Amino acid sequence: MPPSGLFPRRALAEGAGALGRSLPLVGGGSWTRLVHGGGGGSEAEGEEFPYADVPRPGRKWERKPYVTPMKVLIRRAKEERRARRENPCRVLERPPENGLLVPGLVGVAHQVHGAWESLLRGLTRLVEGGAVAVRRCRFCPEVHVGGVGHEIRTCEGPGSAARNALHVWRPGTARDVVGFPYCYHLFDRVGKPRVSHKEKYDVPRLPAILELCIQAGVDVERYPTKRRTRPVYSIEGRIVDFEPDDDEDDSADDTGPSLPSLAADEAGKMEEEMTVCELGARTLQSWLDMRAGAARLMGKYGVVTCGYCPEVQVGPKGHKVRMCKASKHQQRDGQHAWQEATVDDLVRPNYVWHVPATGHGGDGGAPPLANELKRYYGKAPAVVELCVRAGAPVPAQYRSMMRLDVVPPARDEHDLVA
Repeated sequence: MPPSGLFPRRALAEGAGALGRSLPLVGGGSWTRLVHGGGGGSEAEGEEFPYADVPRPGRKWERKPYVTPMKVLIRRAKEERRARRENPCRVLERPPENGLLVPGLVGVAHQVHGAWESLLRGLTRLVEGGAVAVRRCRFCPEVHVGGVGHEIRTCEGPGSAARNALHVWRPGTARDVVGFPYCYHLFDRVGKPRVSHKEKYDVPRLPAILELCIQAGVDVERYPTKRRTRPVYSIEGRIVDFEPDDDEDDSADDTGPSLPSLAADEAGKMEEEMTVCELGARTLQSWLDMRAGAARLMGKYGVVTCGYCPEVQVGPKGHKVRMCKASKHQQRDGQHAWQEATVDDLVRPNYVWHVPATGHGGDGGAPPLANELKRYYGKAPAVVELCVRAGAPVPAQYRSMMRLDVVPPARDEHDLVA
């Protein structure tokens, strides 16, 4: 049964007849399939229910769903094995499998890197500058964007049963708004694509989005990487590199500042002169550009994640460090169960409750979000909610998730709603 009282404003304005036609009675399973675009409903019915819910996290003992179906993965492995038997010694022609960069994605990598830096600068100014308040629960990872934390009982941290699942709020920082998981840096992503367990303290770790940009063509002085000029060979499945290492560091003597660093300095000076509204719009655009560019890079450069824990590794294969503590890790001797990653694994959106513009919000003496009215509230990534509170326009792809056209009733009226 759909949540009662969750009616759009346009349906209320059309009258009782239109309301009866736009809200057919469906069961709980049909409602879930209808909202998520599954089977059991036509396209017209999907348009009548324009709300999209936040993806529900899976159970801790269940594996993440595969991005590519298992049958497709098995068929690809068989084709690669057959091609290896027919031609044991061959030159890899397609980048980035042959060690070369994809020419069309070098510019995209620089754009993603610039958008990532702009996003961090914007979030730091908005949060630490006091423009928008951020709260974080003391016992769980829950985050709330607003001056006063909400009263929705969703805490699962230590002692939550004694508090009746209420959160204990404390001031948050820019790091609480968006999560960038760390991964191991690969100096040679083709010649040595894996980090062994004995090297876990020797190989540096860095944000996975930065490692993806480095492998796609961005040069960072702190994290050197090997750039090839000739493709590598594959001999019976093993990568063989015949390129000499003498001229490896010929172009590493550049002591002057690079063009991306100069552009970042100029962008930082421009952001200091912006208003809060302009800075929020710019930060939101950086977030959208970073995610769109990262999705393009992930189409060519491999990114894997553990099927049971949030660990991420950028590269053709996952590392061998035995550090997994999730479900069934004893059967794997602490190693990760690697599978294909998504953009949400690379850049965690960290969904928060959307605060309506009027009536609630926690700022200016308004009452906090009530637990009895949580079915009327929408959700959005914390970055989107933060920038919208700063004055940025709501992106079109998050309007249905935020439920902007739903009017939440007052606390003393929720029992009167059918």
